[in-house]
Amino acid sequence: MDFDWVKRNKGQGMVEYILIVAVVVGIVFVAYKTLGKKVKSQFEKASKTIQSADKV
Repeated sequence: MDFDWVKRNKGQGMVEYILIVAVVVGIVFVAYKTLGKKVKSQFEKASKTIQSADKV
């Protein structure tokens, strides 16, 4: 049996995996930079609402 093609394609699969991970990390970073302040303000608003409801 000839398994040389497995050795040649193993590196290609790893490169493709790394590229996919890099793209996903880039998308998450852009989303965080774009929506980070909005999400933070919503959590702060929810926290204040919960604290005021707890005092009643």
